[in-house]
Order: sequence, then C-alpha cells, then structure tokens
Amino acid sequence: MTSRIRPLLGASLSCLAATAVAANMPPAPDAPQGDAFDVIHGVRVADPLRWLENWDNPWVQAWSDAQNERTRAYLDALPGRDAIKAELMRLIAATSPAFSGLQVRGTRMFALYFDPIFQQPMLVVLSSATDPASSTTVLDPNRLDPSGHTAIDWYAASPDGARIAVSLSLNGSEDGTLHVYEVATGKEIGAPIPRVQYPTAGGSVAWTADSKAFWYTRFPGDDAPEADRHFFQQAYFHVIGSDAAADPMVLGTKDGVPRTGEIFLDNTNGLRDVLASVQLGDGGEWQHWVLKAGGGFLQVARYDDRIVAATMGPDGALFGISRKAAPNGKVLKLAAPYAGGFAAARTIVPEGDKAIVSEGQQHALALTNQHLIVRDIVGGPSQVRVFDHDGGHSSRIDLPPVSAVDEVEPLANGDMLYGVSTYTRPRYYAKWDAHTGVSSETKLTVTSPISFVDCVVQREFAVSKDGTHVPVNIIVKKGTKPDGTHPVLLYGYGGYGVNMTPAFLGAMRRLWIEAGGIYAVANIRGGAEYGERWHVEGNLTHKQNVFDDFEAAALHMIDAGYTTHDRLALMGASNGGLLMGAMVTQHPALARTVVSAVGIYDMVRVELDPNGSFNTTEFGTVKDPDQFRALYAYSPYHHVQAGTAYPSILMMTGATDGRVNPLHSRKMAAALQAATGSGQLILLRTDRKSGHGQGSSLATRIEEQADELSFLFDQIGMHWSAAQADAAKAPSE
Repeated sequence: MTSRIRPLLGASLSCLAATAVAANMPPAPDAPQGDAFDVIHGVRVADPLRWLENWDNPWVQAWSDAQNERTRAYLDALPGRDAIKAELMRLIAATSPAFSGLQVRGTRMFALYFDPIFQQPMLVVLSSATDPASSTTVLDPNRLDPSGHTAIDWYAASPDGARIAVSLSLNGSEDGTLHVYEVATGKEIGAPIPRVQYPTAGGSVAWTADSKAFWYTRFPGDDAPEADRHFFQQAYFHVIGSDAAADPMVLGTKDGVPRTGEIFLDNTNGLRDVLASVQLGDGGEWQHWVLKAGGGFLQVARYDDRIVAATMGPDGALFGISRKAAPNGKVLKLAAPYAGGFAAARTIVPEGDKAIVSEGQQHALALTNQHLIVRDIVGGPSQVRVFDHDGGHSSRIDLPPVSAVDEVEPLANGDMLYGVSTYTRPRYYAKWDAHTGVSSETKLTVTSPISFVDCVVQREFAVSKDGTHVPVNIIVKKGTKPDGTHPVLLYGYGGYGVNMTPAFLGAMRRLWIEAGGIYAVANIRGGAEYGERWHVEGNLTHKQNVFDDFEAAALHMIDAGYTTHDRLALMGASNGGLLMGAMVTQHPALARTVVSAVGIYDMVRVELDPNGSFNTTEFGTVKDPDQFRALYAYSPYHHVQAGTAYPSILMMTGATDGRVNPLHSRKMAAALQAATGSGQLILLRTDRKSGHGQGSSLATRIEEQADELSFLFDQIGMHWSAAQADAAKAPSE
C-alpha cells in the first residue's frame, strides 16, 4: 500500500477554538537538557532528560505539577468539556448494575457487582446464580473508604462459601493487602496480610478443600533490599487463626521460581491439592506445579513443555493448552498422580485452524462435572466448543456475529454461565443447558440508555508492509458515506498476546459517534487474534511489525474513503501507548491528533523499572545485542527529532502506576515539547491518585474520559451540543 501522507495544516480553520484557548495557557515548564548517556554494545545512547526520572526530586515534582497546571488551563477552558462530562455522567449513571468475576461455590455464586451510583465495585453473593434479586453484599469498598480510592484487586471464595479472601489496594496502586471475611457477618477474621499483590507479578489465593486454610502469594518484606521488594514472589500457606508471620513458604526461588516469576494458584473445584502456574515475566512462558495438601509439590510442566494454560478438573485430572509444535494450541489431559507430567499427557483436542484462547491462564479452560469448554478466537471474535472430558462429542455454542465470550463459569448442576460481549450491546450472561445443549439469556444482563442500534460493525482488512492482512473493526452510523469527511478514532494495542476482542463501546464512544465520528479497532500483531504466530510476529525483534500493522490500518481508513489525515485521531494505552509513541515518531504526519495513556517510551531503560524487568520476555533486553538494536531502532523517546511537525498529543499517566513508570511520560512529553515544529499542543496530565487504570474510582475514570474526548473534539474540530445530547438519548433505528 502506498502512503499518501500530506503535511498537516498547522492551526487549521477547524481548530480556531483550540488556538484561542492555547493563547491563554502558561508555557510548558523548562526542561533543561543534560549530558547523560550510556554506551551499549558500542553505541552511544544519549539521554538528556534523565533527571526527570527521579520522582523523589522536589524539582521534578514541581515540574510535573506545572505541566498539570498548563494542561488543566487548556482542558478546563474548552467550551464543551462541562457538557461532555455531564453527558458521560448521565449515560453511565443511568446504566444498570453489572456483574463480573463469577465464582460458584455449591448452590451460591459470588460476583463483583458494579453499580454506577458508587465509585467502586463491591463483592456480592447470589443465592440463585441467575437471579440478580437474590444478591446480598459481602464487602463494600465504598463503605470502607467513602473517597472511592480503595479497590478490590481480586478475591477468592472458600469451597464452602463461608469465607472470602480479598486483596485491597489504594489509589490505583494495585499494591494489595489480603483480608479474610466471614460471608454471613462481614466480620474480618485475623490480621491483614501485606504484600500479597503488586503490578509486577499480580497475586493469587487458593483455599484448601476444608476451607480452613489457603495458599497465597507474597512479596519480600521490609527487611529485604529495596531492589528485591517487587520481585521474588513466593507461595505461602496460611491456617485461619494463625500468625501470618510464621506461615511456611511452600514454593519459591529455591524451587525454581525465577526472580520475575508470576504465580497463579488454582483450586476452583475445592480439591485436596492445588495447581500453581508460574509465568516467566510477561512473555507467555509457563511452568506448572501441583502443591500437595500435606506438604510437598510435584512439577508437571517446565517452560519448554509450552503448556501456556492449565487447570485442575473436578476429579483431579489436569487439563492444559499446549503450544508445543502447535501454535494454534491443543488440549492435553493428564490424570492423577501425574506420572511423567504434561510431557506424558495425551492429546484430547488436537490443533485446528482456529486458535485456542489461553489469555487469562487459569480461566482459559473451563470444566463442568461432565464437559470441557474451549474458547477459540477467530481474528478477534470468539467461537466456543464443548467436549466431554476426553475430547469427544464436540459441539458449538451459537453466538451473535462479531462477539466475544470472555468468562465461563460452571454451575453445580453441570450447566454453565458465559459472558457475551459485542461492540454494540452491553455485556450479558447466557446459560448453557448441559442436557439440551441450548443457551438462553439470563437476568444477569446490563441495560443502558447508551444505544448503538443506529450503527453497524464492518470488519475490513488492511494490508501491512509485508503483505499481512490485518483486521480492522469499524463501527459507523448506518448510511454513512465514505466521502473522506468523517473524523475517525483508531484504537490499537498489539502486545503480550492480549486480544482486542469485541467489547461494548460505552458512553465515550457513543458521544464520539454522535458528534459525527467513526470508531475503529485494529487487531494488529503482538496480540494472539490468530494464535501464537500472530503474537511472536509482533514481539521481541519483530516488534516493528506491530507499528507497520497499525500504520496500515490508519492508511486503510484513509484509502477506503472514511477520513483524511487531518481528520484522523489515534489512541492507545500502556503497550498501546508505546504504539502511539512509535506512530508519532515514525509517522508524524499520519494523524491530526493522538491520545496516549500510561505509555512506555524509553525502551532502552525500561527494564530498569521493576515491571520493566518482567517485560523483557515480551520486548527483549538491551543485554542482548540483537534485541538492543531492535529496541533502540524503535524506542520513541530516542527518535524525537528537533523541528519535526508533530501532531497534537495528550499524554496521560498516574503517579501510583506500578506497571509503567510515569517517568516515561515525563521524559517523552518534555522531549516532544522541546522538539516540535508544528505549533501543536503537547500536553502531559498526571493524576496523583491513580495508577495504570486498574482500581480507579468511577469519578476518576469519568474525568479522564471527559478530558480525552474534549481534547479530541477540540483538535479535530468537532462539537458537542444540547441537540446532540438529546439525539444520543434515543438513537433511531
């Protein structure tokens, strides 16, 4: 495909409002260029803004605060921001409560329950799994902390349903402390256990069969060196009523868990033993262990066995997804006592032409008392297959077009619940009947004034530089003509084997479409939408394919007549923020404006951060000459060029982010502000009470969306009026 990029129009007529607002803004704070540099494999790598890495320096905090003041001076003065925020609040508040994170224990079901009149999801129990009216609250973080800044990281209900173990953290930090509560009374049992969860390796709990004890993850304590605090996660065993300080370590470094090991514990069926799955960093390499109830353990898979997801069935048999000589995955079964481990397991579902989903690890495979449920991904959308426990009697579950099944929970009677998501309908749960094989919708569904009945989902394909066909999901109002006049917001991610599956677009995207925009999501490489091949073609030294795919998706939106370069907006977060940085530095004239949240931009020094070390299995390490060359070749921070006409950019980060260090956003924003020759705004927004996004309060998320949408509208020349708000309340068929 030939690129037909033309220069942007600087401050075009459509952006007069932005120019007027910008004229009253304070200037960007001074960011002096230092002389820091590294020599890596003989290459001198300059780092003139390294001083901005030190958050303990009061001058750096003052610089960040000045950036915030400048950004707020712009955003708060935009004439449509208050109306946009009010409409987001109205639409979200009028949406019905939603359930997620289901855990069935006997005849009862636990769930996270989010009611948009509150800031945080709460934990509830339903006496009837499909009847929302049967729910009662077990734990409400909104009562624990009325500020809305305490969040549930995760929870685990005991097999008898009498107790719950919950990780709670503050200000989006995901730095979790474990609390145990009685379900019947809400009373806390024992003292909280600190350091059970952190963004580097996460955290996990698995109860014993008698519900009197549990295995759990824990990071080193305050007596450990500072450099080790967020590494060396290990598994411990705790008996209710005992002193956690004396808990024995049952699996850790001495047993082969690496420094960047991420431990996931699973005893969904309440058996005597528990499965411990250990990922090597974030790159998708796993080892698996069976921890014995009486002590001791047995390793059942090593990294080279390529068992990328495993779970323990109701009878104790192990089921695993293998990618060894099977990039699309196959399902293996290993009966107790697990002789020979997964290397000796038999294949019960062979590799097919569709990729088996392993994302989510513990919940990739689901087992009822008689059936095995396998989720496949077909370029983004899902298909679901049902087998018996030996891989026989295969059938398919009917799903809506372009939809995804993101959660499967077996019920005690052999039926199962599964969550269905589409771009245009709020998520709902359906129940599959084990006797009839028929599915029916349950009352566990979300109703909302946010409607997309006036829209269609078009799935088209862009052609990347190497000829790869890349899916692009385009959500557009019916009857929209491809005349090149429409604003387009294109979203991408492309990493870690994370799949961009259909998900309800919600209030923010509704406002974008109502104002005349088109929304699109690209299924670029780096994800696993077409299996492990799709992932590995976009990681390590192949990361440039991710950027080429996204550029191709953007050019497809232009070449197909949907938009033009100066009506195109790009958006991404986290690894998708890296994607935005690469788009800005490699193709500065591709889009009119960019929103990049919690992004990674300095690929040379990212592995010095705790979570950056976990990411080396995905991105590579500068210690390897070939990987260093690849990292340095695309590292956005190192490719900011003075005098380049960069698009307008809103960069967003959170001060408590333990996944991506906010220093990346500080350095990148300062570099772009000093270099840009376009006169377009480069803004940095840092939230002192949020992190990577997980655990943020509803108010925080609405403020973020209002800022993002207001910025995009102003930069593209779009408007939000009372008439559009009225139209958005009830889109016509």
